[in-house]
Amino acid sequence: MKNLVWVGTGRRLFVAFASLIALYALTAGVAIHGLVQIHAALRQTSHRVQGLQLTLELASAVRDQYAHIAHTIIIGDDSHLQYYKGAGDKAVALAREMRGFAVRPDEQQWVARIEQALTDIDASFQNNILPGVLAGQTKAVQNEHRQVLSSAAIAQDNTSYLANRFSESVLELQAVVPEIQRRALTWAILFLLIAPALAAVAGIVIGRSVARPIARLKAGAERIGAGDLDTRIEIESLDEFGALARQFNAMAASVKMHQHQRLLNEKMASIGRLAAGVAHEINNPLGVILGYVRVLGKKAEAGLAEDLKVIEAETLRCKEIVDGLLDLSRPINPGVNLVDLRELADDVVASLADSEQAEGISINVEGESSVPGDALKLRQIVFNLVKNAVEAVGSEGHVEARIVDHEDQAELMISDSGPGLQDEVREHLFEPFFTTKQGGTGLGLAVSRAIARAHGGDLTAETPERGSRLVLLLPHPSRRGTL
Repeated sequence: MKNLVWVGTGRRLFVAFASLIALYALTAGVAIHGLVQIHAALRQTSHRVQGLQLTLELASAVRDQYAHIAHTIIIGDDSHLQYYKGAGDKAVALAREMRGFAVRPDEQQWVARIEQALTDIDASFQNNILPGVLAGQTKAVQNEHRQVLSSAAIAQDNTSYLANRFSESVLELQAVVPEIQRRALTWAILFLLIAPALAAVAGIVIGRSVARPIARLKAGAERIGAGDLDTRIEIESLDEFGALARQFNAMAASVKMHQHQRLLNEKMASIGRLAAGVAHEINNPLGVILGYVRVLGKKAEAGLAEDLKVIEAETLRCKEIVDGLLDLSRPINPGVNLVDLRELADDVVASLADSEQAEGISINVEGESSVPGDALKLRQIVFNLVKNAVEAVGSEGHVEARIVDHEDQAELMISDSGPGLQDEVREHLFEPFFTTKQGGTGLGLAVSRAIARAHGGDLTAETPERGSRLVLLLPHPSRRGTL
């Protein structure tokens, strides 16, 4: 049952909904990934913008620092010293802060050059320019001024590198965000287009896989309701509907079998009532006819004697039919004495072996078993079965009576090498008055099955690859009450 769930409608539903969920999860994942990328891009943009602002402030501080050095040289005193220190400290602090925004190796090199240039500028000013200005050493101050100007140019150039890099990064990130947004929007649109289409396809597939089997089941139920018990629902799938169809077909076959059995039982009951009512009345005239025929046969001439023998034979056939009807109508007491089936079968074979019908036919008996029952009634069954098998094989052939002793029952199989049983014959084989033999009464197998069932067993027919086989099942003592 567990396998049915995963190969049937449950699996199709699971696959359909799983596909929709997977598509939704993929789209949601792309959207979330896009949002994460946008957030990261915006954060990087903000970081680079801050770095750009810091770079511009650093460039301004370097220019201010140099301006105060120039004013000191021009004025010739230390009146701008405090302004110089303020601008220098600011430039150094900004350069130190810039380290946190220089994330690439070349950017870190540029910051290091700026810091080194600021260090060189301050050293030249503090150690050479300021003392030279105060001492009036104009030539020495001019030489140091050229050094400061070179260091300031280095600081400005590297500051420009950083500013350009930060500007480029901001532009790149600003271009990335719309691309991420476009990709997320594309996936969202695809989801809006594909999801309904996928849902529609899944709905159609599931609808067809559910609606069609249900329609077939409904039509089959209607046909069975109308009395057509030969109806079979053609659903070969391995899902729930296939299992239901197979159960439905089995139910129809079972209903047909039980209906057939009920009709047969009613027919047998009617025959029993008929037999009980008229059999005795018919037997009396038949007995009188037989008596007179036999008396006349002793006195009649040759030609008339032959005619009287025909009358006697037909009268005996009528009596056989009446006796069969009486067998069907009488309640059967199975008895409790153990009956040796092997001994019974050997006795029947011995009685038939010398008959004209058995000439040229080999009859074998195999196996042993004993069951409780009425020996005469069980012998009647075995005699009918072996006699029918002998008649079926013709002048040459083989008949086998095989006894198998099972744990709960004994099985007697009468097999022959004859032409076998056709399906339509086997279907009516145990019905009263059904016969395929010329001159047969059609009561032998019906009576035999009634006797078998009265003993708690059954009599069935099989069609092997060659010939036919009738199987008599009889329970052992411990099982009779449960059958």
